[in-house]
Amino acid sequence: MHNKSLKFFCYIDNLDNKLINNLPKNTTVIYRNYKESPNIETILKIKKACNNKGFKFFLSNNIKLAIQLKLDGAYIPSFNKQLNFNSFNLKKKFELIGSAHNLKEIRIKELQKVKCIFLSPLFASKKNKNYLGIYRFLELMKKTKRKIVCLGGITKSNIRKIKNLNLYGVASISYFKN
Repeated sequence: MHNKSLKFFCYIDNLDNKLINNLPKNTTVIYRNYKESPNIETILKIKKACNNKGFKFFLSNNIKLAIQLKLDGAYIPSFNKQLNFNSFNLKKKFELIGSAHNLKEIRIKELQKVKCIFLSPLFASKKNKNYLGIYRFLELMKKTKRKIVCLGGITKSNIRKIKNLNLYGVASISYFKN
């Protein structure tokens, strides 16, 4: 089945108005900066830039702060295995999304009640030569009823292959910067 309305997810680690302004219409921006503690002023500036473009904005690995700042949701990385997220008072439109690399992590994301799972890495990249490949990716995709977003090694040349996988979306860092 061919999915015509592929959603895009762009990871950023700082405020980059030029990048945000050049993103496709159906993009969600995920701010992840694990190197330093969250800078609320920067997060609010990114939120404003996303609101101006009509993009959803998610904060990585800090659900409590995402709720406090009234963001659209939070992204739970694969290394975060906590299951106590249900104790937060989540608003109706607040979404949880998360990443996984294998079946065990997929099951953890399901327990965390994420709306969609970023399954990675699909393709090899300069940084990561260890990747799932299309066939292993499809096998893992069949193991869950959650929406699947592919992540890892996404380029303009392999985006055609992705469009035929019946995915919810595509996530990348470098794809949008090039």
